[in-house]
Amino acid sequence: MRERQWLFGARRPPNPLVGARRALGSALRPMADALGARRRLAWLNEAGIRIGTTLDLGRTAEELADFTVPELADGCAVDLLESVLRFREGDRVGGETDALRLRAMAVSHVEGLSLAPDPVGEVFVYGAHRLANRCLTSRRPVLISRMERSDYAAVAPGPGEAEVLRRAGVHSYLAVPLIARGVLLGLADFVRAGGRSPFTRADAALATELASKAAVCIDNARLYMREHEHVVTLQRALLPRTSPDTPGLDVSSCYAPAGDPAAVGGDWFDVVALPSGRTALMVGDVMGRGLAAAATMGRLRTVARTLMALDIAPERLLARLDLAARDLEEDQVATCLCAVYDPYGGTFRIASAGHPPPLLTGPDGIAAFLPVPAGAPLGTGVIPYDPVDFEVPEGVRLTLYTDGLVRSRTTGLDARLERLREAVGGELRVDGEVCEEIVERVGGDRSDDAIVLVAGVRPLAPEGDVYVRTLPPGGKAAGQARAMVRERLAAWGLQELTDTTELVVSELVGNALRYGNAPGELRLLRYERLSVEVSDSGPDLPQIQHADVSDESGRGLQLINMLCRRWGSCRTPAGKVVWAEQDLPPRAAP
Repeated sequence: MRERQWLFGARRPPNPLVGARRALGSALRPMADALGARRRLAWLNEAGIRIGTTLDLGRTAEELADFTVPELADGCAVDLLESVLRFREGDRVGGETDALRLRAMAVSHVEGLSLAPDPVGEVFVYGAHRLANRCLTSRRPVLISRMERSDYAAVAPGPGEAEVLRRAGVHSYLAVPLIARGVLLGLADFVRAGGRSPFTRADAALATELASKAAVCIDNARLYMREHEHVVTLQRALLPRTSPDTPGLDVSSCYAPAGDPAAVGGDWFDVVALPSGRTALMVGDVMGRGLAAAATMGRLRTVARTLMALDIAPERLLARLDLAARDLEEDQVATCLCAVYDPYGGTFRIASAGHPPPLLTGPDGIAAFLPVPAGAPLGTGVIPYDPVDFEVPEGVRLTLYTDGLVRSRTTGLDARLERLREAVGGELRVDGEVCEEIVERVGGDRSDDAIVLVAGVRPLAPEGDVYVRTLPPGGKAAGQARAMVRERLAAWGLQELTDTTELVVSELVGNALRYGNAPGELRLLRYERLSVEVSDSGPDLPQIQHADVSDESGRGLQLINMLCRRWGSCRTPAGKVVWAEQDLPPRAAP
């Protein structure tokens, strides 16, 4: 009886199977949690491999979005602050954020799910009602496990997009900030739809950990691209922004920076207007990279431009540059090529200091490398340099470049040079886009920055813009020079400049008679300005002197300096040329 009461009484003895099941569940729960933690850890480790494979902001954002779909969410969007994309410091954590301008960088979702997100590439400002704005301002995750009808308007950009989300079955939303090194970079938001379980706090913690890892990759790309931007900005600031008017030449140039910021810096070019309507073209390349090479390039270009403004021959210019390069503290070596074009003689005088040879494209479109002696690079101390003169007809093109245009990791130098020769051949109009077109034609995987400078020879202005006469060696030279000036200026319609020009030519001829043995030629040039030149065989260049009240001479160059826009002198193989320029009246400009 007692046994029966015990079996069927109110207090039944515990079922051993139920107890065993409970004990087994309690024992397996820590094991299941451990397996889940291991899966999460493995997933985060995989994220470190698949996110940040490049140092490109856009690509890194796409990798983050693609990695989370569909493992973590059915849809993901990554938005970055516009200040980050402009390589500014961004917003510090804890700081005030007045206007959050963001750019949509990447969107990913499962196939067949329509989300209507912000268009990739567009800039927008989150309104105060958006949940993403709360995430950015608080710098904390925002989680809505079960979305109600009013929540869709706080998630979507507009009412139409909110309706699209609702019809797509989106029921759960999660937004996490992207913060790295104390800088707010943007945010990533996630959605789940259909029959998938909603986001939990564990999912929010996992997404926050993933966002922290991805934010470091995005920040690395930001810093890398900022360095690239700074180097390119410095490089462009040290290069000429505009080219002067070049008689008889159509000049076009471009600078193509390398994709790698460590490869940028060191290439330069310049176009300098010289007396007598001549033009100096220069390209150079410092054998180094980065900010140091860009700074050295700027110093060498300044020296080269100063020397060229003194109208020094190309070979002598390179010799002086070699001395300047050896004096630089950086102890760097550079290559340089200088070409001076004389439109009235139709000649190029070219000298090279270890630079790749230029290309000359004839009127028939066939291009060939010019045989210019390479010489030694600047800074090596191996001088002198040998110049070469080339007579060129109208319609030809001279192409100067730096070796970055033909340097490649996968193609040999000979093949790249042949590709360049084909690229500069054919019919190319020398305008603002010809150099970019040449760079595109050469193509390839350039590993260095490059400069292309193209000069097309064109006809001069109508006949009569240059006037050359030989002067007699005796005392009648000044009177004949004045008569020639009056006659020519009357033919050009510049009578109002006659008195000043007669005074200038008288002083130039007088200096040639007194200090230069005898005057040689008188040359009048009319282009943007009126230029007067007198040559002689004397070796000494004139200089302005201080004349006392009682002195009877020494004021000629002072008068020329006061009456003319500028004046100067340059050496020639037979002696020197002294010149002076005046501005043309507006109505008389050719």
